[in-house]
Amino acid sequence: MNANVAVENAPAISLWNDPTVSVTARVDALIDAMTLQEKTAQLYGVWVGASNQGAEVAPHQHDLEEAVDLDALLPNGLGQLTRPFGTVPVDPALGALSLARTQTRIAATNRFGIPALAHDECLAGFAAWGATAYPVPLSWGATFDPDTVRRMAAAIGRDMRAVGVHQGLAPVLDVMRDARWGRVEETIGEDPYLVGTIGTAYVQGLESAGIVATLKHFVGYSASRAGRNLAPASVGAREQADVLLPPFEMAVREGGARSVMHAYTDTDGIPAAADEQLLTGLLRDTWGFDGTVVSDYFGIAFLKTLHGIAADWADAAGAALAAGVDVELPNVKTFGTPLVQAVTEGRVPEKLIDRALRHVLLQKAALGLLDPDWSAVPAALDGADLDDPDALRGKVDLDPPENRQLAREVAEKAVILLSNDGTLPLTRPRRIALIGPNATEPTAVLGCYSFPQHIGVRHPGTPLGIELPTLRDTLAVEFPDAEITVARGTGIDDGDLSGIREAARVASEADVAVVVLGDRAGLFGQGTSGEGCDAEALVLPGAQQQLLDTLLDAGTPVVTVLLAGRPYALGRAVDESAAIVQSFFPGEEGTHAIAGVLSGRVNPSGRLPVSVPRGPGSQPTTYLGARLAHASEVSNIDPTPAFSFGHGLSYTRFDWTDLIMDVQEAPTDGEFTLTFTVRNTGERPGAEVVQLYLHDPVASVVQPVQRLVGYTRLELRPGEARRIHVTVPADLASFTGRDGRRVVEPGELEVRLAASSAGPRLTARVTLTGTERHVDHTRRLHATFEQDAG
Repeated sequence: MNANVAVENAPAISLWNDPTVSVTARVDALIDAMTLQEKTAQLYGVWVGASNQGAEVAPHQHDLEEAVDLDALLPNGLGQLTRPFGTVPVDPALGALSLARTQTRIAATNRFGIPALAHDECLAGFAAWGATAYPVPLSWGATFDPDTVRRMAAAIGRDMRAVGVHQGLAPVLDVMRDARWGRVEETIGEDPYLVGTIGTAYVQGLESAGIVATLKHFVGYSASRAGRNLAPASVGAREQADVLLPPFEMAVREGGARSVMHAYTDTDGIPAAADEQLLTGLLRDTWGFDGTVVSDYFGIAFLKTLHGIAADWADAAGAALAAGVDVELPNVKTFGTPLVQAVTEGRVPEKLIDRALRHVLLQKAALGLLDPDWSAVPAALDGADLDDPDALRGKVDLDPPENRQLAREVAEKAVILLSNDGTLPLTRPRRIALIGPNATEPTAVLGCYSFPQHIGVRHPGTPLGIELPTLRDTLAVEFPDAEITVARGTGIDDGDLSGIREAARVASEADVAVVVLGDRAGLFGQGTSGEGCDAEALVLPGAQQQLLDTLLDAGTPVVTVLLAGRPYALGRAVDESAAIVQSFFPGEEGTHAIAGVLSGRVNPSGRLPVSVPRGPGSQPTTYLGARLAHASEVSNIDPTPAFSFGHGLSYTRFDWTDLIMDVQEAPTDGEFTLTFTVRNTGERPGAEVVQLYLHDPVASVVQPVQRLVGYTRLELRPGEARRIHVTVPADLASFTGRDGRRVVEPGELEVRLAASSAGPRLTARVTLTGTERHVDHTRRLHATFEQDAG
């Protein structure tokens, strides 16, 4: 193939750099011109850290990998730069300069002038020093508000793109199956429809800013046995198809995600990284995904070291390539010399390399990285003097006021009022006892993938980079006339009982005791929540339950506040606390949101994305179970939760009335419409979350008692009413049948309009008529909610 074309009045330009030529032709020409070593170089990343002096990045030495010689690698090119901002604390402007200088060097060193694609974490905001720390995904789920999550993701994406990052490793679309799993905080919830809709909104926001969204972890990670990180996943094909896969399907089909990350786990003996049926057969051939599949960090090497299905690094590389993995992250390992040797020896076909390479280069072309006018200088440094790094320091703000305002909006919508005997909102209390290990801890609002908890803890003495007011700080603002007395009581997980008596004394002398409990986010056992921080049981860590029980006996109303990464059983507090306020790591503005709920400035509107267990050992507590997964006479263990999925209280009241069904029967390829009225009958504005559940009493295979198929969030003024029209396609009743195909069966359905999975307000029945109908990934995925004045 001719690799050059003549451009009139200009120097010859390589075909792959010519934007007037089709992308396919450009990529084909580039592949034809590459050596084997140049091809494989595009299929791996190098973990680096940006320089806080604006110099080029430095390779990061990880304990799972050997040192990387960047000078030796770059003449062949480089596929990705791993976490330039999320590895060490670096001023954002100098980090952008460091990345730009490195990209210039990468492009200048390889024959084709191809820069690397830079990726970073963005699970709860851009994981960079000084960037806004938004609420964790479990709080996104609590909002039941895709529009707000979409705006948040767009803001995150704009900040990343402005400093030269191309790809974000989010969202997590794992459906929570066991709350003991440490990464529950990273999930959006326990229901696939909620996870799918909120996750897809996040993808749309990130992609709208030009960032490649990466869906993870595909698939089964959250179903690991006993909630243990990386344990084998115990799911059958039907549970995988109907619970775990739908969020990924939705995000690929409707979100436009351009990357997918395989899971670490194996399902029925097949590791996801080596599952061709999953990564190629389903993802590409069936769903039509045309982006890149990237490995979870070290995941290809794990095929040898943890899964034992590969004899050496070349075997691992070949298995992953054959399955459909395109890029090895975070560092070059199996896709480097071992893969080149395996191809040379005939152990791995070169066509597998070309297939993966095509996906990578098509993505780089779409990002403009092959264009002749590509510049390494990102938007944040436009017009800056790049030769004066000191003058750049502090010039890029990744936490501007508009970000903080958006972070507060998400946090306020995510705070959940679980119970309330009328104590809340607090009205001009004179004396507040503020008790508990999270009452004065700034980082108590952050998840494990926030920069301060993920990276900052390894750099003691480095400033946090963002403002993190404690609940003590924000309560002082919210209640300026109150005397606030603080007592720690106990630590998060130290089991210390020595401060409990003093805490009880402080509580007994106050008008109200606000007890702030929960988690400390961390990694691999360094926290009580986060990656590798799994729980044996859902009891509050350390001596927190003892503290709580003692305070309940002190005679002062107790308001229990939780800053946590997972739901916990709360023992007596479920019935004896004056109120319980649940927040899942609400981010840098989280304590303002909680203080606002306590004062009444914020009317709580969050809803539980996960059930709260009544007992610490009643697993699993997810509502999405068949009849025998719930309380029954054949077991002495009652898994009924204390607070159900979708539950949340308000400071106002809502009435649901006047349900009308347009038909009593609908064909299996048709639809039906429900119309009803929701009215705010209280005295203050508030938000109600209408949840739509389907119950299928008789089916050809065992079905969950009910499942969420739609929801909408209504903001209503006092006395205001809305007439809601919900059109439900029969496709939403589909499930995976006995033959493995998705089916809509004729028969009766019960439709439940509810305020939670345990709180149906209105019910109706409809009969699906006609023949059994098979549907596929093109089926309708959503009910349509329309509203007009009541």
